[in-house]
Amino acid sequence: MGTNTIQQIKHGKWIIGMVHVDALPGTPLHSLSIQSIISKSIEEALKLQNAGVDAILIENMHDVPYLKKKVGPEIVACMTAVSVELRKTIQLPIGIQILAGANKEALAVAQAAGLNFIRAEGFTFAHIADEGYMESCAGELLRYRKLIGAEHIHIFTDVQKKHSSHSITADISMKEHVETASYFRSDGIIITGSSTGKEALIDDVKIASQSTNLPVIIGSGITTGNIGNYWDFADAFIVGSWLKFEGRWENPISEERLKLFMDKVKELRRG
Repeated sequence: MGTNTIQQIKHGKWIIGMVHVDALPGTPLHSLSIQSIISKSIEEALKLQNAGVDAILIENMHDVPYLKKKVGPEIVACMTAVSVELRKTIQLPIGIQILAGANKEALAVAQAAGLNFIRAEGFTFAHIADEGYMESCAGELLRYRKLIGAEHIHIFTDVQKKHSSHSITADISMKEHVETASYFRSDGIIITGSSTGKEALIDDVKIASQSTNLPVIIGSGITTGNIGNYWDFADAFIVGSWLKFEGRWENPISEERLKLFMDKVKELRRG
């Protein structure tokens, strides 16, 4: 991925499909072997690829409750194993997020496995996350990317991230948040609702699109019923929960819901 890919996102209205990797070793919900975890991840990614999404994003969401930034080496190793096998199978761009706030680890995995982008939380400005006080990381993260020769890997960054309190930055507007993330060399701005599956405020998306030349990506709450409302104001859409059975992120992908969603995307693209 390079500058041309950023332009492709901005002009292509990318759909980024989520693969929620099963609970990894050492976490409270862990039960499957590594090979089973890999196989399930590949199965989900292939469904998304075959349906016509533009990119895949993997995430260790089943590892709840999450550690703050310092995940164990077993998590990094397992996410690398999953990523390497996905890269062998999936032709689309692939991204990774490692919860919570393990952005350097995600970047290292992406570099090792040949992935294309990461989703980073806590890039600029501090906030209170579920896991506690989350400091900003832009300076350290971009220096680390330079150090390991991973400048070809894009860093898409959450602004006023979901599952967080932003009271300590309440005097900073959405416009200022977006402008600062852009100034600090983010590769794309992610706008979310208050939590997983909750839709973003359209006004926030509009402000973001007016405040940066970077791709504006909606990171939660996109459904077949509402994507049309955001279509003219965002460049990409991360979709997870709505594609699952009963619209619940922890369930497997429903191929029926996935087809309905992609049919709606095709209709919007024609229009």
